[in-house]
Amino acid sequence: MNRLADTPAATPPLTAESFAHVDHWIFDLDNTLYSHESRVWPQVNERITLFLQELFGLDGLSSHALRQYYYHRYGTTLKGLMEEHQIDPDQFLDFAHDIDLTLLEPNPELGAALAALPGRKLILTNGSVGHARNVAGKLGILDQFEDIFDIVHAGFLPKPERATYENFLAKHSVDPGRAAMFEDIEKNLIVPSDLGMKTVLIIPQTPDPFREAWEQAAIDAGHVHHVTADLTGFLRPLGRSNEQQG
Repeated sequence: MNRLADTPAATPPLTAESFAHVDHWIFDLDNTLYSHESRVWPQVNERITLFLQELFGLDGLSSHALRQYYYHRYGTTLKGLMEEHQIDPDQFLDFAHDIDLTLLEPNPELGAALAALPGRKLILTNGSVGHARNVAGKLGILDQFEDIFDIVHAGFLPKPERATYENFLAKHSVDPGRAAMFEDIEKNLIVPSDLGMKTVLIIPQTPDPFREAWEQAAIDAGHVHHVTADLTGFLRPLGRSNEQQG
């Protein structure tokens, strides 16, 4: 049995009624709207490590350790570099997201599932708008989203900071009581749940060798309302067409 695909016993069964009140659908980008087999996020990590190598003249292992330090202390490497070294965020983001999307294939099934959802669809990411547009465009789903709220819009304050969610909600006039948040990182669902959103944790269908086990496990926690390893399959019963046919 694939441990990563297991759903915690406390997670309630999915029904259309569970999301009947939702008309704002909010999605993280990386490792949420695509699977790890496309090797998108590993490339970003490699580019960040290379950026640190070139900036500080470090070897690969030291750069990796420094990236981990910034991530755990500040939430993102970018935030750490801005706080401690006042680097140009645009330069960093352009470098980190200069990646090859060859293995990222269009996903018309996901596009159809998104199109059937009633209401607005938005992306909330710690990445950049450019990166989100490139990825969603390659997936063939960019036109399903009304807007993208990125790390720049957040004032470079990354999720899971509460202020970032609050700024997102205010900018897009989103009522959290009528919203659902889809994320691949469990801690990023704590604030959405506290604010009244329905939350869905996305886990990989197969183990992701580029991430720690705790980053991709099904979590049994009060702020995680649903867990799925199949985003498209999860969304299908929530769409208009299924409601009308039912």
